[in-house]
Amino acid sequence: MIGELGHFSLIWLVVSSTLSSLHYAWTKYLTAKNGFRGEPILSFNWIARVNAFLATLALLLLMLLFIQDQFQYHYVATHSNLALPNYFKIAAVWGGHQGSMLFWVFTLSAWSALISCTRHARSRLIQDVLWVMTIFVAVFGWFTLLSSNPFEFSPVMVEQGRDLNPMLQDIGLIVHPPLLYLGYIGFSTVFAFAFAALLNPSYNEQWAELCLPWAISAWLFLTLGILLGSWWAYNELGWGGWWFWDPVENASLLPWLTGTALLHALVAVRREKQMQLWALSLALITFCLSILGTFIVRSGILTSVHAFAVDPDKGIVLLLILAIALLVGFVLLLHRSDKIKSGWISSLLSRSYLVLLALGGLSVATLTVLLGTFYPMVYQLLGFGQISVGAPYFNTLFVPLALLMLILLGMVPFIKWQGGTQLSWVRISALCVVAMSAGVALYWYQVDSMYSEVAVFWALGAWVVVGHCVAGVRLKRCSFMLFAHVGITIGCVGAMMNAHHSYEVNHKMSPGTSVQMSGWQIEYQDTNWYVGSNYTAQQAALMFRRGGQSFQLFPERRHYPVRVMNMSEPAIHSVWNGDFYVTLGPAVSSGAYAMKIQFRAYIGWIWLGACLMIAGAIGRLTIRRRVEERLRVIKQA
Repeated sequence: MIGELGHFSLIWLVVSSTLSSLHYAWTKYLTAKNGFRGEPILSFNWIARVNAFLATLALLLLMLLFIQDQFQYHYVATHSNLALPNYFKIAAVWGGHQGSMLFWVFTLSAWSALISCTRHARSRLIQDVLWVMTIFVAVFGWFTLLSSNPFEFSPVMVEQGRDLNPMLQDIGLIVHPPLLYLGYIGFSTVFAFAFAALLNPSYNEQWAELCLPWAISAWLFLTLGILLGSWWAYNELGWGGWWFWDPVENASLLPWLTGTALLHALVAVRREKQMQLWALSLALITFCLSILGTFIVRSGILTSVHAFAVDPDKGIVLLLILAIALLVGFVLLLHRSDKIKSGWISSLLSRSYLVLLALGGLSVATLTVLLGTFYPMVYQLLGFGQISVGAPYFNTLFVPLALLMLILLGMVPFIKWQGGTQLSWVRISALCVVAMSAGVALYWYQVDSMYSEVAVFWALGAWVVVGHCVAGVRLKRCSFMLFAHVGITIGCVGAMMNAHHSYEVNHKMSPGTSVQMSGWQIEYQDTNWYVGSNYTAQQAALMFRRGGQSFQLFPERRHYPVRVMNMSEPAIHSVWNGDFYVTLGPAVSSGAYAMKIQFRAYIGWIWLGACLMIAGAIGRLTIRRRVEERLRVIKQA
């Protein structure tokens, strides 16, 4: 009964969103044909809220099926198990293809309902936005219902489920995919705002002002999702890395890069009425790249440890949705381009020009990732053989781009929007020399051997941080820009230090043996065995000693009997400048194991940089809401 009710909710959602979308489109056509300038009779505010209720009900009922071990449903039987803890059963709801597509529909409906609750919800622009969002709900709802239905019955009755993939049995899975989806699908709101603005007979620049908080929200969730995904890979996969340039990792990076460019373009539109076409184009492209990311994960066309499914038919449908959205959006943009007027950039020495350079740099970075991700596939499809594009390609091209972006970030606090500088060039030059010298000195103080490219990152990083802090003191406030730019800088420095100053030892170890690593004495004390909820584990106990310092680490090697899989569970000890990271490998002889002991330099700085960006976005949204509430109170008084 629970599953049937969830299935009925999904059907109702799909039918209602389809009929309401068609009715609204028909009334818009009639009003345009008859020259009537009034509002369409249908209001999408309540439709969006009802759709959100139905999607939430379907998702909660699917969650209940997992908690109650209803293995008569195929999706539950293939992604759960009696011994699986309840919190992993909840996470399994979006751990596979069918559940993740239902979560996609739920998130689309939730974003629509939130937009319908804003104070501009009755305006023509917002109604058009909700119409576009409802079309997306209908399209992805039909896709879920017809080809990815999580409420289908299993063809064979089973008493025990297949279990959740052991790689996904981590706390990161509970929060990482939902946050990533909130970011991906959050950019559908940006697409809808741009599309609605282009539909309006008289192009209205107000769309950028109304769209900005939704763009920041989507960017916030996507950043948080990428951060937690990176943290999950670092803590769960056992290889000690935080970014592998994996196709699915790249799929999330693509909309993040264009989303970051979009935020800058929207600010330029709002403040200076500039870069209108940039903003509209990036709004359309960013959501299409989000669909592209889903295509990569679902189609199996590219090999990845993160891929959920290997069904090319499902991937083709997603690719078709992407192509239609991109084609219709840009045809409309080209049709209306003559009515879109942007302000001119009056000076090359202006913040507007720096924003334009940033848009260009982020676009080049996006094309770099896009080419590196899909070039091997295209090369193979053309019959030229197989080719691999790995980390060296991306690192080689991204390092100079990152340096260019840091140079631009260092100039931002001192350049005005219309041209000119906040301080005299003498003061700016003196501040630059002092900051960069301090950065290089800090780097030299911490390491035994210096790398020139890392020293450059430290110098530019110090220049960016000092410049933004000086700007914050002068303005007596901490802005989103300050947090985001400083966060990116700290993350870049941490990534360079992690790449050049990490080290490791690989050794065969058994109880009673020890190894040396950079002055640390590491002793293998004992091997313990224990039984978990749905696995058995071997656990090694290692003691680290140097001078008066000591700590213990307990890496594990787990066996999941249902999936018949072995997984390494690394042990991590964090210090301010890095992590001690130990991975227990397979047994190489009686009582002896392959042991990988690493020091991952400055890994925490990467997490800190991302957290600063997230904090800045949260602060920006919170401050904006308070300002709007105060303005509302003033108007009412």
